[in-house]
Amino acid sequence: MNDADPFLTRRRLIRNTTFAAAGMALASPAPAAATGPARRLRLGLIGCGARGRWISALFQQHGGYEITAAADYFKDRLDTYASKFRIPAKHLYSGLSGYRKLVESAPVDAVAIESPPYFHPEQTRAAVEAGKHVYLAKPIAVDVAGCLSIKESGALATRNGLCLMVDFQTRADEHFREAIHRVHDGAIGEFSFGESSYHAGVPFPQARDLLRKDPGNPEYRLRAWGVDRVLSGDIITEQNIHTIDVASWIMNQAPLRAAGACNQKVRPYGDCKDHFSVIYSYPREIDISFTSRQFNGHGTQPDGIRNRMFGAKGVIECQYAGMVLLRTNPLYRGKTPGLFKDGAVANIAAFHQSVTTGDAANPTVAPSVRSNLLTILGRTAAYTGKPVTWKDLLAANEKWTTGLDLKA
Repeated sequence: MNDADPFLTRRRLIRNTTFAAAGMALASPAPAAATGPARRLRLGLIGCGARGRWISALFQQHGGYEITAAADYFKDRLDTYASKFRIPAKHLYSGLSGYRKLVESAPVDAVAIESPPYFHPEQTRAAVEAGKHVYLAKPIAVDVAGCLSIKESGALATRNGLCLMVDFQTRADEHFREAIHRVHDGAIGEFSFGESSYHAGVPFPQARDLLRKDPGNPEYRLRAWGVDRVLSGDIITEQNIHTIDVASWIMNQAPLRAAGACNQKVRPYGDCKDHFSVIYSYPREIDISFTSRQFNGHGTQPDGIRNRMFGAKGVIECQYAGMVLLRTNPLYRGKTPGLFKDGAVANIAAFHQSVTTGDAANPTVAPSVRSNLLTILGRTAAYTGKPVTWKDLLAANEKWTTGLDLKA
Protein backbone atom coordinates (compact mmCIF):
# COMPACT_ATOMS: atom_id res chain seq x y z
CA MET A 1 0.00 0.00 0.00
CA ASN A 2 2.98 2.31 0.28
CA ASP A 3 4.03 4.67 -2.53
CA ALA A 4 7.64 3.58 -2.15
CA ASP A 5 9.02 0.16 -3.00
CA PRO A 6 9.79 -0.68 0.63
CA PHE A 7 10.86 -4.26 0.24
CA LEU A 8 13.33 -3.67 -2.56
CA THR A 9 14.54 -0.23 -1.44
CA ARG A 10 15.29 -1.17 2.14
CA ARG A 11 17.13 -4.31 1.17
CA ARG A 12 19.47 -2.93 -1.44
CA LEU A 13 22.02 -5.56 -0.50
CA ILE A 14 19.68 -8.30 -1.75
CA ARG A 15 19.67 -9.04 -5.45
CA ASN A 16 16.90 -10.86 -7.29
CA THR A 17 18.67 -13.66 -9.15
CA THR A 18 17.41 -16.82 -10.78
CA PHE A 19 15.38 -19.02 -8.48
CA ALA A 20 16.32 -22.32 -6.93
CA ALA A 21 14.37 -25.55 -6.94
CA ALA A 22 11.05 -25.80 -5.16
CA GLY A 23 12.61 -28.48 -2.96
CA MET A 24 14.08 -25.67 -0.85
CA ALA A 25 10.66 -24.96 0.64
CA LEU A 26 9.96 -25.41 4.33
CA ALA A 27 7.18 -27.84 3.52
CA SER A 28 8.09 -31.23 2.08
CA PRO A 29 9.98 -30.82 -1.21
CA ALA A 30 7.80 -30.96 -4.30
CA PRO A 31 8.73 -33.48 -6.99
CA ALA A 32 9.74 -31.96 -10.29
CA ALA A 33 6.81 -31.77 -12.69
CA ALA A 34 7.55 -32.62 -16.30
CA THR A 35 4.47 -30.92 -17.69
CA GLY A 36 3.95 -28.09 -15.17
CA PRO A 37 1.40 -27.81 -12.35
CA ALA A 38 -1.56 -30.15 -12.70
CA ARG A 39 -4.03 -27.68 -11.18
CA ARG A 40 -4.35 -23.92 -11.38
CA LEU A 41 -5.46 -22.17 -8.20
CA ARG A 42 -7.54 -19.02 -8.35
CA LEU A 43 -5.68 -16.44 -6.27
CA GLY A 44 -6.82 -13.16 -4.78
CA LEU A 45 -4.33 -10.55 -3.56
CA ILE A 46 -4.93 -8.37 -0.49
CA GLY A 47 -2.54 -5.40 -0.52
CA CYS A 48 -1.56 -4.12 -3.97
CA GLY A 49 1.56 -2.12 -3.10
CA ALA A 50 5.11 -2.79 -4.24
CA ARG A 51 5.52 -6.12 -2.48
CA GLY A 52 2.08 -7.27 -3.62
CA ARG A 53 2.85 -6.52 -7.26
CA TRP A 54 6.29 -8.10 -7.02
CA ILE A 55 5.14 -11.36 -5.49
CA SER A 56 2.10 -11.58 -7.78
CA ALA A 57 4.49 -11.78 -10.72
CA LEU A 58 6.18 -14.75 -9.04
CA PHE A 59 2.82 -16.46 -8.54
CA GLN A 60 2.16 -16.01 -12.25
CA GLN A 61 5.59 -17.34 -13.21
CA HIS A 62 4.98 -20.50 -11.21
CA GLY A 63 2.23 -21.45 -13.64
CA GLY A 64 -0.10 -22.98 -11.08
CA TYR A 65 -2.00 -19.82 -10.22
CA GLU A 66 -4.52 -17.57 -11.92
CA ILE A 67 -4.89 -14.15 -10.28
CA THR A 68 -8.61 -13.46 -10.30
CA ALA A 69 -9.26 -10.72 -7.72
CA ALA A 70 -7.58 -8.00 -5.67
CA ALA A 71 -8.30 -5.78 -2.67
CA ASP A 72 -6.60 -2.63 -1.41
CA TYR A 73 -7.70 0.42 0.52
CA PHE A 74 -6.53 2.75 -2.25
CA LYS A 75 -8.29 2.74 -5.61
CA ASP A 76 -5.20 3.96 -7.46
CA ARG A 77 -3.32 0.93 -6.18
CA LEU A 78 -6.10 -1.33 -7.41
CA ASP A 79 -6.18 0.33 -10.82
CA THR A 80 -2.43 -0.07 -11.26
CA TYR A 81 -2.60 -3.69 -10.16
CA ALA A 82 -5.63 -4.49 -12.32
CA SER A 83 -3.93 -3.06 -15.38
CA LYS A 84 -0.79 -5.11 -14.79
CA PHE A 85 -2.51 -8.41 -14.00
CA ARG A 86 -5.70 -7.95 -16.06
CA ILE A 87 -8.22 -8.21 -13.24
CA PRO A 88 -11.82 -7.35 -14.21
CA ALA A 89 -13.33 -4.36 -12.41
CA LYS A 90 -16.07 -6.47 -10.82
CA HIS A 91 -13.40 -8.37 -8.87
CA LEU A 92 -11.62 -5.31 -7.48
CA TYR A 93 -12.45 -4.29 -3.91
CA SER A 94 -11.38 -0.99 -2.35
CA GLY A 95 -11.80 0.53 1.08
CA LEU A 96 -10.93 -0.80 4.51
CA SER A 97 -13.38 -3.71 4.22
CA GLY A 98 -12.43 -4.62 0.65
CA TYR A 99 -10.61 -7.72 1.85
CA ARG A 100 -13.84 -9.07 3.37
CA LYS A 101 -15.74 -8.59 0.13
CA LEU A 102 -12.96 -10.41 -1.70
CA VAL A 103 -12.91 -13.50 0.53
CA GLU A 104 -16.69 -13.68 0.72
CA SER A 105 -17.67 -13.12 -2.91
CA ALA A 106 -14.71 -13.24 -5.29
CA PRO A 107 -13.92 -16.37 -7.35
CA VAL A 108 -10.79 -17.39 -5.40
CA ASP A 109 -9.42 -20.59 -3.88
CA ALA A 110 -6.63 -18.84 -1.99
CA VAL A 111 -5.50 -15.38 -0.96
CA ALA A 112 -2.07 -13.83 -0.62
CA ILE A 113 -1.99 -11.21 2.15
CA GLU A 114 0.56 -8.43 1.53
CA SER A 115 -1.09 -5.57 3.43
CA PRO A 116 0.44 -3.63 6.36
CA PRO A 117 1.12 -6.06 9.25
CA TYR A 118 -1.47 -4.48 11.56
CA PHE A 119 -4.24 -5.90 9.36
CA HIS A 120 -2.86 -9.43 8.96
CA PRO A 121 -4.69 -11.18 11.82
CA GLU A 122 -8.18 -9.98 10.94
CA GLN A 123 -7.66 -10.57 7.22
CA THR A 124 -6.27 -14.04 7.83
CA ARG A 125 -9.15 -14.97 10.11
CA ALA A 126 -11.71 -13.72 7.59
CA ALA A 127 -10.08 -15.70 4.78
CA VAL A 128 -9.91 -18.94 6.76
CA GLU A 129 -13.49 -18.57 7.97
CA ALA A 130 -14.52 -18.08 4.33
CA GLY A 131 -12.82 -21.37 3.40
CA LYS A 132 -9.79 -19.90 1.62
CA HIS A 133 -6.17 -21.03 1.74
CA VAL A 134 -3.81 -18.27 2.92
CA TYR A 135 -0.29 -17.25 1.88
CA LEU A 136 0.74 -14.73 4.53
CA ALA A 137 3.54 -12.16 4.54
CA LYS A 138 5.57 -11.66 7.68
CA PRO A 139 5.38 -10.24 10.23
CA ILE A 140 2.11 -11.97 10.97
CA ALA A 141 0.97 -9.34 13.51
CA VAL A 142 2.06 -6.25 15.45
CA ASP A 143 0.89 -7.26 18.94
CA VAL A 144 0.45 -10.28 21.20
CA ALA A 145 -3.28 -10.52 20.57
CA GLY A 146 -2.64 -10.59 16.83
CA CYS A 147 -0.05 -13.36 17.14
CA LEU A 148 -2.44 -15.48 19.19
CA SER A 149 -5.15 -14.81 16.60
CA ILE A 150 -2.88 -16.17 13.86
CA LYS A 151 -2.20 -19.23 16.01
CA GLU A 152 -5.95 -19.78 16.30
CA SER A 153 -6.45 -19.23 12.56
CA GLY A 154 -3.74 -21.79 11.85
CA ALA A 155 -5.48 -24.36 14.03
CA LEU A 156 -8.83 -23.57 12.41
CA ALA A 157 -7.30 -23.90 8.95
CA THR A 158 -5.86 -27.31 9.80
CA ARG A 159 -9.19 -28.53 11.19
CA ASN A 160 -10.92 -27.39 8.00
CA GLY A 161 -8.34 -28.84 5.63
CA LEU A 162 -6.97 -25.44 4.59
CA CYS A 163 -3.36 -24.35 4.07
CA LEU A 164 -1.87 -21.35 5.86
CA MET A 165 1.74 -20.62 4.92
CA VAL A 166 3.94 -17.82 6.31
CA ASP A 167 6.51 -16.56 3.81
CA PHE A 168 9.90 -16.63 5.58
CA GLN A 169 12.58 -16.92 2.88
CA THR A 170 15.37 -18.24 5.14
CA ARG A 171 13.29 -21.20 6.26
CA ALA A 172 12.90 -22.20 2.61
CA ASP A 173 16.64 -22.19 1.89
CA GLU A 174 18.49 -25.51 1.68
CA HIS A 175 21.69 -24.16 3.27
CA PHE A 176 19.97 -22.55 6.26
CA ARG A 177 17.95 -25.72 6.76
CA GLU A 178 20.92 -28.05 6.53
CA ALA A 179 23.17 -25.96 8.79
CA ILE A 180 20.54 -25.50 11.50
CA HIS A 181 19.58 -29.16 11.28
CA ARG A 182 23.22 -30.03 12.01
CA VAL A 183 23.28 -27.55 14.90
CA HIS A 184 20.20 -29.18 16.40
CA ASP A 185 21.96 -32.54 16.00
CA GLY A 186 24.84 -31.24 18.13
CA ALA A 187 27.33 -30.06 15.50
CA ILE A 188 28.51 -27.06 17.56
CA GLY A 189 27.97 -28.66 20.96
CA GLU A 190 26.39 -26.94 23.92
CA PHE A 191 25.47 -23.33 23.20
CA SER A 192 27.41 -20.57 24.92
CA PHE A 193 25.99 -17.31 23.56
CA GLY A 194 24.67 -15.82 20.34
CA GLU A 195 24.59 -12.63 18.33
CA SER A 196 21.90 -11.34 15.99
CA SER A 197 21.85 -8.08 14.01
CA TYR A 198 20.01 -6.22 11.28
CA HIS A 199 21.84 -3.08 10.20
CA ALA A 200 20.40 -1.27 7.20
CA GLY A 201 19.76 2.14 5.71
CA VAL A 202 16.63 4.28 5.78
CA PRO A 203 13.66 2.62 4.03
CA PHE A 204 10.43 4.15 2.76
CA PRO A 205 11.99 7.36 1.34
CA GLN A 206 8.69 8.71 0.00
CA ALA A 207 7.07 8.37 3.43
CA ARG A 208 9.02 11.41 4.59
CA ASP A 209 7.49 13.64 1.91
CA LEU A 210 3.98 12.36 2.58
CA LEU A 211 4.21 12.96 6.31
CA ARG A 212 5.66 16.42 5.82
CA LYS A 213 2.71 17.40 3.63
CA ASP A 214 0.10 16.63 6.26
CA PRO A 215 1.17 14.48 9.24
CA GLY A 216 -2.42 14.28 10.52
CA ASN A 217 -3.87 12.90 7.28
CA PRO A 218 -4.98 9.29 7.97
CA GLU A 219 -4.60 8.22 4.35
CA TYR A 220 -1.05 9.60 4.20
CA ARG A 221 -0.33 7.70 7.38
CA LEU A 222 -1.63 4.51 5.79
CA ARG A 223 0.48 5.06 2.66
CA ALA A 224 3.51 5.65 4.91
CA TRP A 225 2.77 2.59 7.05
CA GLY A 226 6.40 1.42 7.08
CA VAL A 227 7.40 4.23 9.45
CA ASP A 228 4.18 4.07 11.50
CA ARG A 229 4.71 2.27 14.80
CA VAL A 230 1.26 0.70 15.09
CA LEU A 231 0.70 -0.19 11.44
CA SER A 232 4.14 -1.78 11.06
CA GLY A 233 4.93 -3.00 14.57
CA ASP A 234 8.09 -0.81 14.63
CA ILE A 235 11.33 -1.82 12.95
CA ILE A 236 12.10 -4.67 15.36
CA THR A 237 8.91 -6.43 14.27
CA GLU A 238 8.40 -5.26 10.69
CA GLN A 239 11.99 -5.51 9.46
CA ASN A 240 14.23 -7.10 12.11
CA ILE A 241 12.02 -10.18 12.35
CA HIS A 242 14.14 -11.74 9.59
CA THR A 243 17.19 -12.07 11.82
CA ILE A 244 15.25 -12.65 15.05
CA ASP A 245 13.43 -15.53 13.37
CA VAL A 246 16.76 -17.19 12.57
CA ALA A 247 17.86 -16.79 16.20
CA SER A 248 14.57 -18.32 17.32
CA TRP A 249 15.02 -21.15 14.82
CA ILE A 250 18.49 -21.92 16.16
CA MET A 251 17.34 -21.85 19.80
CA ASN A 252 14.17 -23.84 19.02
CA GLN A 253 12.43 -22.68 22.20
CA ALA A 254 10.99 -19.57 23.79
CA PRO A 255 13.25 -17.29 25.87
CA LEU A 256 12.78 -16.60 29.55
CA ARG A 257 13.02 -12.81 29.36
CA ALA A 258 14.44 -9.82 27.50
CA ALA A 259 15.93 -6.46 28.45
CA GLY A 260 16.76 -3.64 26.08
CA ALA A 261 16.77 -0.08 24.89
CA CYS A 262 15.74 1.84 21.77
CA ASN A 263 15.39 5.37 20.48
CA GLN A 264 14.87 7.58 17.43
CA LYS A 265 17.87 9.85 17.02
CA VAL A 266 18.78 9.88 13.32
CA ARG A 267 15.73 9.25 11.09
CA PRO A 268 13.64 12.43 11.44
CA TYR A 269 10.22 11.19 10.31
CA GLY A 270 7.65 8.62 11.39
CA ASP A 271 7.21 7.40 14.96
CA CYS A 272 9.17 4.14 14.68
CA LYS A 273 12.48 3.88 16.50
CA ASP A 274 15.60 3.92 14.36
CA HIS A 275 17.66 1.54 16.51
CA PHE A 276 17.19 -1.26 19.06
CA SER A 277 19.50 -3.12 21.42
CA VAL A 278 18.14 -6.18 23.24
CA ILE A 279 19.47 -9.08 25.29
CA TYR A 280 17.36 -12.24 25.07
CA SER A 281 17.91 -14.69 27.94
CA TYR A 282 17.21 -18.40 27.46
CA PRO A 283 17.30 -21.45 29.73
CA ARG A 284 20.76 -22.83 30.64
CA GLU A 285 22.08 -19.24 30.92
CA ILE A 286 22.31 -18.69 27.17
CA ASP A 287 22.01 -15.06 26.05
CA ILE A 288 21.57 -13.67 22.55
CA SER A 289 22.52 -10.04 21.98
CA PHE A 290 20.53 -8.30 19.27
CA THR A 291 21.11 -4.90 17.67
CA SER A 292 19.52 -3.10 14.74
CA ARG A 293 19.70 0.27 13.06
CA GLN A 294 17.66 1.87 10.30
CA PHE A 295 19.81 4.75 9.13
CA ASN A 296 23.02 5.40 7.21
CA GLY A 297 25.93 3.40 8.58
CA HIS A 298 28.48 5.36 6.48
CA GLY A 299 30.17 2.24 5.18
CA THR A 300 30.61 0.39 8.47
CA GLN A 301 30.92 -3.38 8.28
CA PRO A 302 29.55 -5.93 8.87
CA ASP A 303 26.20 -4.73 7.57
CA GLY A 304 22.99 -6.53 6.69
CA ILE A 305 21.15 -9.41 8.36
CA ARG A 306 23.45 -11.66 10.39
CA ASN A 307 23.40 -14.36 13.08
CA ARG A 308 26.05 -16.21 15.04
CA MET A 309 25.81 -18.85 17.74
CA PHE A 310 28.91 -19.95 19.62
CA GLY A 311 29.08 -23.48 20.98
CA ALA A 312 31.53 -25.73 22.79
CA LYS A 313 32.53 -27.49 19.55
CA GLY A 314 32.02 -24.84 16.89
CA VAL A 315 30.14 -21.81 15.58
CA ILE A 316 27.31 -21.24 13.12
CA GLU A 317 27.44 -18.00 11.12
CA CYS A 318 24.71 -17.09 8.67
CA GLN A 319 23.82 -14.06 6.60
CA TYR A 320 20.65 -13.33 4.65
CA ALA A 321 21.65 -13.29 0.97
CA GLY A 322 25.21 -14.18 1.87
CA MET A 323 27.09 -17.03 3.50
CA VAL A 324 25.89 -19.87 5.72
CA LEU A 325 28.88 -21.34 7.53
CA LEU A 326 29.37 -24.03 10.17
CA ARG A 327 32.84 -23.71 11.67
CA THR A 328 32.95 -27.33 12.77
CA ASN A 329 34.61 -30.57 11.79
CA PRO A 330 33.51 -31.19 9.10
CA LEU A 331 33.14 -27.65 7.82
CA TYR A 332 29.84 -26.77 6.16
CA ARG A 333 29.55 -23.84 3.75
CA GLY A 334 26.72 -22.58 1.54
CA LYS A 335 25.88 -19.37 -0.31
CA THR A 336 22.45 -17.71 -0.57
CA PRO A 337 22.92 -14.67 -2.84
CA GLY A 338 19.40 -14.78 -4.30
CA LEU A 339 17.52 -15.59 -1.10
CA PHE A 340 15.06 -12.70 -1.31
CA LYS A 341 13.55 -14.05 -4.52
CA ASP A 342 14.55 -17.70 -4.25
CA GLY A 343 12.85 -18.15 -0.90
CA ALA A 344 9.57 -16.64 -2.12
CA VAL A 345 9.65 -18.79 -5.26
CA ALA A 346 10.20 -21.93 -3.18
CA ASN A 347 7.42 -21.02 -0.78
CA ILE A 348 5.00 -20.31 -3.62
CA ALA A 349 5.74 -23.76 -5.04
CA ALA A 350 5.36 -25.42 -1.63
CA PHE A 351 2.06 -23.61 -1.03
CA HIS A 352 0.71 -24.88 -4.35
CA GLN A 353 1.79 -28.42 -3.53
CA SER A 354 0.21 -28.28 -0.07
CA VAL A 355 -3.10 -26.99 -1.42
CA THR A 356 -3.31 -29.41 -4.34
CA THR A 357 -2.31 -32.46 -2.27
CA GLY A 358 -4.54 -31.58 0.68
CA ASP A 359 -1.65 -31.17 3.13
CA ALA A 360 -3.05 -28.91 5.87
CA ALA A 361 -0.37 -29.56 8.52
CA ASN A 362 0.67 -25.89 8.26
CA PRO A 363 4.16 -26.25 9.80
CA THR A 364 5.14 -22.61 9.26
CA VAL A 365 2.53 -21.20 11.66
CA ALA A 366 3.91 -22.16 15.08
CA PRO A 367 7.53 -21.02 14.49
CA SER A 368 6.27 -17.80 12.90
CA VAL A 369 4.10 -17.05 15.93
CA ARG A 370 7.03 -17.66 18.26
CA SER A 371 9.50 -15.48 16.37
CA ASN A 372 6.92 -12.70 16.01
CA LEU A 373 6.30 -12.81 19.77
CA LEU A 374 10.06 -12.70 20.26
CA THR A 375 10.23 -9.36 18.44
CA ILE A 376 7.39 -8.03 20.60
CA LEU A 377 9.13 -9.21 23.78
CA GLY A 378 12.27 -7.30 22.80
CA ARG A 379 10.25 -4.28 21.72
CA THR A 380 8.32 -4.17 25.00
CA ALA A 381 11.51 -4.45 27.06
CA ALA A 382 13.17 -1.72 25.00
CA TYR A 383 10.14 0.61 25.18
CA THR A 384 9.82 0.27 28.95
CA GLY A 385 13.52 0.04 29.80
CA LYS A 386 12.67 -2.88 32.11
CA PRO A 387 13.14 -6.64 31.83
CA VAL A 388 10.03 -8.42 30.54
CA THR A 389 9.44 -12.15 30.91
CA TRP A 390 7.91 -14.34 28.22
CA LYS A 391 5.25 -15.45 30.68
CA ASP A 392 4.24 -11.88 31.55
CA LEU A 393 4.19 -10.84 27.89
CA LEU A 394 1.68 -13.56 27.04
CA ALA A 395 -0.40 -12.90 30.14
CA ALA A 396 -0.73 -9.20 29.29
CA ASN A 397 -2.04 -10.10 25.80
CA GLU A 398 -1.59 -6.50 24.64
CA LYS A 399 -3.62 -5.32 21.66
CA TRP A 400 -2.80 -2.19 19.66
CA THR A 401 -5.27 0.09 17.88
CA THR A 402 -4.54 2.57 15.11
CA GLY A 403 -7.05 5.31 15.81
CA LEU A 404 -7.28 5.81 12.05
CA ASP A 405 -10.46 7.38 10.71
CA LEU A 406 -10.76 5.70 7.33
CA LYS A 407 -13.66 4.90 5.05
CA ALA A 408 -14.87 1.34 5.16
